[in-house]
Amino acid sequence: MVLTVNHPSPHVALVTFSEKTSRDTFSTGAIENVISTIDELIEDHDTNAVVITGTGKFFSAGGPVDKFDEAIDAGVIRELVETMTGHLHPLLLRMRRTPTVFVGAMNGAAAGGGLGLALSTDYRISNGKAKLAAAFFRLGLSPDGGTTWLLPRLVGLQKSKKFFFENQVWSSEEALEHGALDEIVPESELISRSIEVAEKWGSWSENSRRGTKQLLDASTTTFFETQLEFERQLMVAAAMEPDFKEGVRSFLEKRNPNFME
Repeated sequence: MVLTVNHPSPHVALVTFSEKTSRDTFSTGAIENVISTIDELIEDHDTNAVVITGTGKFFSAGGPVDKFDEAIDAGVIRELVETMTGHLHPLLLRMRRTPTVFVGAMNGAAAGGGLGLALSTDYRISNGKAKLAAAFFRLGLSPDGGTTWLLPRLVGLQKSKKFFFENQVWSSEEALEHGALDEIVPESELISRSIEVAEKWGSWSENSRRGTKQLLDASTTTFFETQLEFERQLMVAAAMEPDFKEGVRSFLEKRNPNFME
């Protein structure tokens, strides 16, 4: 079993990696299952938010180092690395671009590409046992998994540079202080709190969720005038959708909006 999918509430899915998958997320067989599962949930119009968690000591570990060694000896390391990044990177793009909200319920360590998966979620919660590690420099590699794009946006450029160049491992408390984690909760509350956040963030209009994720990701790489035009286009498009009518009516009627219908 690679992972399980449950629906703790009508519009929230809980994806739980098995202990083996948490430990070796990017091995052949596991990563394909992870990708197909997440893609199916993104395409499911009834699922507005997804909670991802692991089992055991890892949330999601990096690539299989033993397989790297075998591939180097066999002369196929290029093909292996290209395949792994070719699987992971498009998935992370889809997670960032979709209106589906992703919450990382971080039960344990995230390293390498697994760190990229964690940082690609929209909200990260730890049970106090989560650790963040790059581990690329230890292997003589430069980072992947979007970590050099995602981490500076959360913690700043120089903290990110020190994290990579000093091969640092951040505890949950350090990650929270730096801004890479959003909160720490008791272990018994990790999943329930993650579902609570997923329900709240996923309850907003699809247009609000999609547009805001895209705008915030674009904001640090565009000129102000470009960003303003991007905002205008998305607002005009959203104003033509039924959710805007519901939002306006609920405001005037002094009630909470219902964007689920």
